Amino acid sequence: MGAVIRLSRMGAVHEPVYRIIVADSRFVRAGRALDKIGHYDQRRKDAGIVISEEKALKWLKLGATPSPRVKGIFKKQGIWKKFMEAGKAGASAKAGA
Repeated sequence: MGAVIRLSRMGAVHEPVYRIIVADSRFVRAGRALDKIGHYDQRRKDAGIVISEEKALKWLKLGATPSPRVKGIFKKQGIWKKFMEAGKAGASAKAGA
């Protein structure tokens, strides 16, 4: 099973709001989610992105692949940088052992 972190569209017509979910890659866009880790409202500039950083890092460490849009959101929030730094720290610790 390949886990994917992606957006699931919610909201009314012409007023989209997206949930950031972790799903099995075989599920459809609006299908069942394994976990809900946040939401994204592209129409709001101030607080349109809310993500549980703890859950996002947990799923990334477990091997979930973010979609290109979600990866961009993670970069904007600094989550991707923390994930990459944790990966480098883990790799150097393994090399030193």
